[in-house]
Amino acid sequence: MLKSYGYAAASATTPLAPHEFVRRDPGADDVQIDIEYCGVCHSDLHTARGEWGRTAYPCLPGHEIIGRVTKVGKDVKNFKAGDRVGVGCMVDSCQICDSCKEGDEQYCDKGFTGTYGGTEKVIGGSTFGGYSNNIVVKDKFVLRIPEALDSAGAAPLLCAGVTTWSPLRHWKIGKGHKVGVVGLGGLGHMAIKLAHALGAHVTLFTTTPGKEADARRMGADAVVISKDEAQMKACRNSLDFIINTVAASHNLDNFLNLLKRDGQMTLVGVPEHPHPSPNVGNLIFRRRTLAGSLIGGIRETQEMLDFCAEHKIVSDIEIIPIDKINEAYDRMVKSDVKYRFVIDMATLKPAA
Repeated sequence: MLKSYGYAAASATTPLAPHEFVRRDPGADDVQIDIEYCGVCHSDLHTARGEWGRTAYPCLPGHEIIGRVTKVGKDVKNFKAGDRVGVGCMVDSCQICDSCKEGDEQYCDKGFTGTYGGTEKVIGGSTFGGYSNNIVVKDKFVLRIPEALDSAGAAPLLCAGVTTWSPLRHWKIGKGHKVGVVGLGGLGHMAIKLAHALGAHVTLFTTTPGKEADARRMGADAVVISKDEAQMKACRNSLDFIINTVAASHNLDNFLNLLKRDGQMTLVGVPEHPHPSPNVGNLIFRRRTLAGSLIGGIRETQEMLDFCAEHKIVSDIEIIPIDKINEAYDRMVKSDVKYRFVIDMATLKPAA
């Protein structure tokens, strides 16, 4: 067994604290990785605090992982010791259902194995994530990090990046499309950067006027204050596509009204409480589509990383030491981060 240590929550009401545990020894198709950076996702907070109601404790979060390969199994051909690699939200799937065969492992018919909170199929118990010194992952779920990408800035691409990339690619967004992005947070700021790089005209919808300068720096062509009825009315029937990143319950009709005929709005944020049901008339009278999208498959995650390297895209981050993780969670609740926390895992030390 591989001795490991990190930060975990013992319950929904206790802060994350140092935690020692074991991982499986690398098997024939496994890659062992020393973790250098790990992004902090809002879903980490939801899960650790039991807000989605299905957390197994102890919970050790983290699924935006950048590190170096230290060991590979005998059947691993694509990675070697010293390679800089990434691990996102998945560490396994059935590999035999249609979704897996088509490269959409996130929709695995049997359910993918989450990087944390999933079922460890070799030694049992729960999987533990990236707020730790190391991880062991099947080679099929390891990503190659292009040399052009900064390690810390690339970490959030493994979730925030691919979560916004996947729907943009699925709906074939590109030059000539008018795209709306709802919310400027960890997901929203990546949506702006990626949609802009794909050639779309991008409008940010935010409740915070102070975010306009940041949004324009990231590539937004326009910024609309969504609480301003006049500004929202002026945008009705104008957009081809909306990516809604807000992870809080809100009125979806305000944004469905902005879509052209045959426009689509995709939800990528999961609220603590359900959204109010939208008015069906806003869908049927314009043949609009309301959809959802979940992270992304391994193939498109690598595609996204390569695209980001080509276009010099990384996340806007604030690097923190691991002992500030609880403070970071509290700040995330207040939206006090621009725009993603990343843990420097060099600050993680084994318990004395």
